[in-house]
Amino acid sequence: MPDIHNPVIVIAPDCFKGSLSARDAAAALERGAREVLPENATVLTFPMADGGEGSLDSVLSAWLQPPLTMTSVDALGREREADYGFDLEGLRAVIEAAQANGLPHVGDVAAEPLRADSFGVGLIAAQVISDGARDITLFLGGSASTDGGTGLLRALGIRFLDAAGNELGAGGGELASLETIDVSDLIDGALETTWHIAVDVTNPLTGPHGAAHVFGPQKGASASDVAVLDAGLTRLSVVLAKTSQASKRGFSAAGIASLPGIGAAGGIAAGLVALFSAELTPGAQLVADVIGLSEAIASADVILTGEGRLDQQSLDGKVVDYLRRAKGPESWLAVVAAINHLTPEESAAAGIDLVLPLGSGIENRKELFHYAAQLLEARGAHAVAEWLDVNEGF
Repeated sequence: MPDIHNPVIVIAPDCFKGSLSARDAAAALERGAREVLPENATVLTFPMADGGEGSLDSVLSAWLQPPLTMTSVDALGREREADYGFDLEGLRAVIEAAQANGLPHVGDVAAEPLRADSFGVGLIAAQVISDGARDITLFLGGSASTDGGTGLLRALGIRFLDAAGNELGAGGGELASLETIDVSDLIDGALETTWHIAVDVTNPLTGPHGAAHVFGPQKGASASDVAVLDAGLTRLSVVLAKTSQASKRGFSAAGIASLPGIGAAGGIAAGLVALFSAELTPGAQLVADVIGLSEAIASADVILTGEGRLDQQSLDGKVVDYLRRAKGPESWLAVVAAINHLTPEESAAAGIDLVLPLGSGIENRKELFHYAAQLLEARGAHAVAEWLDVNEGF
């Protein structure tokens, strides 16, 4: 039975794209909630993300740290500044892949899907390992490459060779010629580093539902490019399985290629999983674990969240999905959405107790975005007031 006199309120929204960051959304919901809560209420805020855009900001908000910045390269090898997080006390680092090889960073030039790679992500990883990190969380999403993570691994000292012993060029377009993977020049500390990789899809590495076929066209790949990339990723899984590291872990080529989620971000996790025993975790779950939400949610009486669009995809690995599954049986879950495509029956079946529109009666998108913070504050107050009203008789 909830204690309306000493309630615990957990606020954990995603961002409202184009309008509010998750951090700003959480602050607005908190302001609204406190307007109607008793003074001795406990309010805990956790800006959330689903493992893609905004994940780094969510973690740094929880760590109370600013981002660090370094010079890396984009998916086509051009220099760019990239942010990352480093917790010196815990010797752990957080990397958002799109900071380096995100698709928007190469939007100013013609797409080169066969040459684009993840080397820039690897440069960040090499830096944090050199600085002492032995625990790396890698958030995927928005990648411009389909190279199976070979670029990232090259930055760590791994070499990818053809039958003549020549090193392959950048990108997934070269992988069909792969014959040998040489790990003899790994940078110091790489083997001692634990990897946690956030994925927000369940796609395998290869085949009709794999990285090349599903996501390649979004990165400018033609039908012939997709065939080349898929063949390259297939070859990569075969050669990875032949390494002693993968063999010790019991990986077969088919096992690597079919692992759910390994097709995320152009298969960037393939080598990390096979060679370093990297763990794949649903993105929202991993963010929640890193920022401490997983522990806090167990004691919550009310959970407030919000996002731009609430639909069936929200119930499949996104922030709302994590919250509805993680909450206690008596916790009350309220969602504020700019756009809601769920029926009341679908929301109730999913374990959502209340859905509130961000801007009821506001049709103009520009106006909705402009007043999003004020609207979200009002919805936060509304949601908590409704919970108090429902439970005041207990």
